[in-house]
Amino acid sequence: MNPFLATLALVLFGLPFLSRAAEGETKPRRMPLWPEGKAPNGDGSNDTANAFYTLHRPAQPNGAALVICPGGGYGGLVTGGEGHGIAAWLNGHGITGIVLEYRLPKGRCEVPLRDAQRALRTARFHAKEWGIDPKRLGIIGFSAGGHLASTAGTHFDEGDANSGDPIERLGCRPDFMVLVYPVITMAANAHAGSRRNLLGPEPNAALVTRFSNERQVTEKTPPGFLTHAEDDKVVVSANSEDFHAALVNHGVPARYLALPSGGHGLNGYKGPMWEAWQQQSLAWLAEIEMIPAR
Repeated sequence: MNPFLATLALVLFGLPFLSRAAEGETKPRRMPLWPEGKAPNGDGSNDTANAFYTLHRPAQPNGAALVICPGGGYGGLVTGGEGHGIAAWLNGHGITGIVLEYRLPKGRCEVPLRDAQRALRTARFHAKEWGIDPKRLGIIGFSAGGHLASTAGTHFDEGDANSGDPIERLGCRPDFMVLVYPVITMAANAHAGSRRNLLGPEPNAALVTRFSNERQVTEKTPPGFLTHAEDDKVVVSANSEDFHAALVNHGVPARYLALPSGGHGLNGYKGPMWEAWQQQSLAWLAEIEMIPAR
């Protein structure tokens, strides 16, 4: 901050203004997720490639945070409208956004999940430094990123207490999920491209079941908000409907917002359908006391 402006701010507005100004000057930071050469593939081997995350901190954080999983059919990453744009929206409501550039699986089905779990552990490890509450850390995903987010919400652990890596000692269960036109299943209603990219061309039945997340819900699954357009022809709304039903059947707090139109991508991330899920998801997060009531 310019020294003259800082002095003027102190004279006119006092220290609170200076604090907010300093926080507002925090710029997004893109960082590698894994130590070099240590990104696991899930089969005992490590990857030469890495995943990355970009930390977007709000000017006035309220303690809540979300790991953001962009879509792209597990063949690419839509980091604009489903990544950094979401982080900017979250920041406007005091929520820290962590955009995850997860590794693309290319048939290595465990790879994206390991990255999502690591991102959640990393956020908890840096909670004090980043100004977040480690018990109000959620995950949000879009399309195939919604599959990854729901996989993280149904496949988690409490960490490895014996690990030499302090990040790996922490739990990776998200405290809540927000799933926007998500891929959920790898069975009958699966998005063919996401399934092929994640599981390979001919997955066995056990693999299909493991990554059909509507079948993996338990009473320990975190609360979930889901939304889907009824006219989505790319990822059919049965994905959200079945996952929501599974949450309800297991006594997990859940909300499903069925949108009458918008298709996949909800009219290109704009308009009344896009605004509806944003407004209602924030209201739901306040209801479950993950963010302050407005």
